[in-house]
Amino acid sequence: MTQAAETAPVVEDFEALFNETFGEEASFEGQVLTGTIIGVENDFAMVDVGLKSEGRIPLKEFGFGEEAQKLSAGDTVDVFVERYENKDGTVVLSREKAKREEAWKNLEKQFEAQERVNGVIFGRVKGGFTVDLNGAVAFLPGSQVDIRPVRDVTPLMGNAQPFQILKMDRQRGNIVVSRRAVLEEARAEARGDLIKGLEEGQILDGVVKNITDYGAFIDLGGIDGLLHVTDIAWRRIAHPSEALQIGETVKVQVIRFNSDTQRISLGMKQLEADPWEGVDGKYPVDGKFSGRVTNITDYGAFVELEPGVEGLVHVSEMSWTKKNVHPGKIVSTSQEVEVMVLDVDPVKRRISLGLKQCLANPWDAFLAEHPQGSEVEGEIKNITEFGLFIGLNGEIDGMVHMSDLAWEGTPEEALASFNKGDVVKARVLDVDVEKERISLGIKQLSEDPFESAAGDIKKNQVVTCTITAVEENGLEVEVEGGLTGYIRRGDLARDRGDQRTDRFNEGDKVDAKVTQFDKKNRKVSLSVKALEVEEEKKAMAEYGSSDSGASLGDILGAALEKKKD
Repeated sequence: MTQAAETAPVVEDFEALFNETFGEEASFEGQVLTGTIIGVENDFAMVDVGLKSEGRIPLKEFGFGEEAQKLSAGDTVDVFVERYENKDGTVVLSREKAKREEAWKNLEKQFEAQERVNGVIFGRVKGGFTVDLNGAVAFLPGSQVDIRPVRDVTPLMGNAQPFQILKMDRQRGNIVVSRRAVLEEARAEARGDLIKGLEEGQILDGVVKNITDYGAFIDLGGIDGLLHVTDIAWRRIAHPSEALQIGETVKVQVIRFNSDTQRISLGMKQLEADPWEGVDGKYPVDGKFSGRVTNITDYGAFVELEPGVEGLVHVSEMSWTKKNVHPGKIVSTSQEVEVMVLDVDPVKRRISLGLKQCLANPWDAFLAEHPQGSEVEGEIKNITEFGLFIGLNGEIDGMVHMSDLAWEGTPEEALASFNKGDVVKARVLDVDVEKERISLGIKQLSEDPFESAAGDIKKNQVVTCTITAVEENGLEVEVEGGLTGYIRRGDLARDRGDQRTDRFNEGDKVDAKVTQFDKKNRKVSLSVKALEVEEEKKAMAEYGSSDSGASLGDILGAALEKKKD
């Protein structure tokens, strides 16, 4: 009991004595104090802050520049007391933490006042960069470096520049800054000044910000304008990337400006001379020029005569013989071709060109080699309902109409006797160079049997016919020499009562008079009636008339007796 009572006061007296001796000095831990440099040696600065012992601070915490080189005994500096005493019995001090504490206090004031701060980008981290804000380290996200994506940040590193503090967290020690916010603010100011002085026709310098299929957006320094693909150059450009690159500085002219919508249309080709001026003098009609195929469509091909001046070769003017083929099978892109100018319209900026006009016309060549009436040979390329198409020299075709296939039979029967691929001979009937048509005939290779047979028979001649068919309206007959003839019902007899076809049979022979040659239907028209009338007139003239007392029967009877004798 006595020993315990005596021991307790000893412990309490020791704790009180420790607190009295060290409590005041230990309370300086975590604070910033002003100290005096008492010496600089071995890359360390000895600093006295008025505590039991001095502390040592590495010189690198003072920086690597002039600040560290100018340190000398007697200089005062603010330092942060990390620990009152370490295992070596010295005070642990930090210049960096003192600077950081001081910087945090200043940054908090600037953050509350929404003021810009100066800093230096000095390192890269995941998702962005580190920035030194006069002792405090901040994070700069990659999206906040610039208004536009920056591929290379190296030129920005190591240079002091303004930043805007977006977020601060003292407990976590996080600071997020933005360089983009500062640039956008300056950009907005410049944009307002630019819009006030903007007018159509003005020439400006801009930077290519973005490229699309239909054009490029140009940054004019705070506001964007659209440079359409058709306004980049006078020549044809398929895609803006052929002439522009992102980040490139270009000179443009304001074509249109809408102050309400603030839309700006820009042009580059307007700064160059218009190649269409005087184009009708440079490219006269019927002139031949060389050009390059720039584009091929379903209806033709565009040929560049000079940068900015193009003409269209319509598909119908590309080939003399290839009519229903795609232009891409005749020419190819970038091919050099010779063309002829067919028409020029400077107002509409159109030039019509011809490709086939620079080549020999195969119809002219055919006509020179095969005049009308000459004989040709070729393969049947196609058979239609109205005739044959025969392939000829020079990749051209000639047509034989079904009516020119054969002299005998129907045209349909003659057409059915030919097959595709057959090699036939034909005679040239007509060549129309302008319409690109060649008319041929196969039956013309031989004489017309109708003409040769009819050559010995003349109109009003009396011939003997053989009945080949008895019809209700007349008789089909065959005339001497193989000609086909026809006697109408009204021409079968002089008397109406005898004009009956049932009086006749196939194979009967009758005499009739030739009244007409029908070359179209290739038939001879005959008349028994006309023959009887003629014979009556002769009999009346020779044997008298009924007025003299003789009857018509007597007269005809006498005539018939004489004819019989």
